[in-house]
Amino acid sequence: MTMAKLELSEVLSPNHDERPAGQPIDILLLHYTGMKGAQAAIDRLVDPKAKVSAHYLIEEDGTPWRLVAEERRAWHAGVSYWEGSRDINARSIGIELVNPGHEFGYRPFPPAQMDSLEALALEILARHPITPRHVLGHSDVAPPRKQDPGELFDWAGLARHGIGLWPRASATPRSWSVAEFQSGLGRFGYEVPTHGQLDEATKTVLIAFQRHFRPSRFDGAPDDECAGILADLLDQIG
Repeated sequence: MTMAKLELSEVLSPNHDERPAGQPIDILLLHYTGMKGAQAAIDRLVDPKAKVSAHYLIEEDGTPWRLVAEERRAWHAGVSYWEGSRDINARSIGIELVNPGHEFGYRPFPPAQMDSLEALALEILARHPITPRHVLGHSDVAPPRKQDPGELFDWAGLARHGIGLWPRASATPRSWSVAEFQSGLGRFGYEVPTHGQLDEATKTVLIAFQRHFRPSRFDGAPDDECAGILADLLDQIG
């Protein structure tokens, strides 16, 4: 599928700084705004007192906005972790999707919004060395704090267009211990304990993983289906 270059509106945020010298941009991080409307979200993202921002925002009708230049470090990830890194802002591009979120009436992301996201994401992936395993949700890098973009987000649809990773139909259930789950989640990139006990921290990470890769049930239980999905994803990334 060939898509026309996306025409972006622009409202510039002052909330950004320099990326570390030599730092590649290798993560695409997706968020929902979690606010009652688009204008409220834009107002906050450009408010210097808020000290938050993202590179892009996409409204529910598909209107895309540029807020921060890609070469700058936008302030969207907060306290976060992935693959040993804690400065996720330094290595990522952040896209905010207008959606009320779980606090204000969470709902599916409209087709027009997803179409714009697809077009924008493909342009970003063409510019930067972002592999499918590094297209992530805010909840992946900050499981204790965040739920977005959440269980109604169409990760599978994006993956069909080469944006992100998704488990294959051939993934088969496995019987894993808690320690094997913790090891697998850690290898994939999550920050997770390694003591072999199903504590609250481990459940929280499992819920984040399930929201992304098994959204039909995200209860934090280390079940066989979830193990099969994680094993398949690990096999895909080698």
